[in-house]
This record gives sequence, C-alpha cells and structure tokens, in this order.
Amino acid sequence: MENIISLKIIKDAEERIAPHIHRTPILSSQNINSIAEAELFFKCENFQKIGAFKIRGAANAVLSLKDEEKLKGVCTHSSGNFAQALALSAKKAGIKAYIVMPRTAPAVKKNAVLGYGAEVILCEPTLEAREKTVAGVREKHGAIFIHPYNDYKVIAGH
Repeated sequence: MENIISLKIIKDAEERIAPHIHRTPILSSQNINSIAEAELFFKCENFQKIGAFKIRGAANAVLSLKDEEKLKGVCTHSSGNFAQALALSAKKAGIKAYIVMPRTAPAVKKNAVLGYGAEVILCEPTLEAREKTVAGVREKHGAIFIHPYNDYKVIAGH
C-alpha cells in the first residue's frame, strides 16, 4: 500500500467494508447549537457494531488480507475498542484472532473479545509489554499483526 492515503484508497475501503458495518446517523441538536452559537453535527458511532468507529478500520484491514495471510490469523494489542473490532472482524472472516490486552483492561472489554471468539493474552499495562507480548504471539502462531492505529488499512477504514 502507498504511504499516502488517497481519496481512492478511502473510497475503496468504504466500498469494501460497507456490507460489514452499520451506516450510522448524523444528528444535530437545536439546544446544543444554541449554546454553541453554531450548527453542530454528531456522527453517532456509538450505534456502530462494537459501539465504536474502530470496527471500520479493523474490517478494512481483515478484508484486505490475502488468502494465505488469513490462514495464519491476526493479532493486535489493544485495551478495548480495537480489540473488540479485530476480534469481530476476524470472526466474520472465519479466521483466528489473538488479542494482547493489559491485565488492567476492563472485564467488559475482555469478555466482549472472548465472546467474539478471539484468544486473549494478558500482559502488563505498558506499551513495551504489549509490543513484546504481541511479538511472541507472532513468533508462536505466525499471525499477521494489525496495528491498532499505525496501519494504513486501519486508517483508511476509519
């Protein structure tokens, strides 16, 4: 993928993920507009699958995998929303997901990831521990690493 996310790449991602996500509403509030003295619009991603926009990027990344990559499964590190998004996207694609989460992640987030069929691997709550643990997962299982935010396919999908 290019190092620039062009409008074409974004439109391709939109088309790729459309059947896999909700089209969320954009709402406005007269009361808030009055307080702000401006017309404001709210993209209600809380109505999205998993309750966050992160499903968009995760779905695009998973749907962009080659068939031979899908056989290896995917892995990431995340405290919650991207963890759930990748777990659900992998489940829908029929592939294995390994999610590295800090031991301090909320139980509701861990349970959601487990509920989507992913394997949760706990680590200490530091970036160094996350990266080291996910590297071990990659080495052990050969899973494709999908970075939760520093990945062009994730960014294009978001």
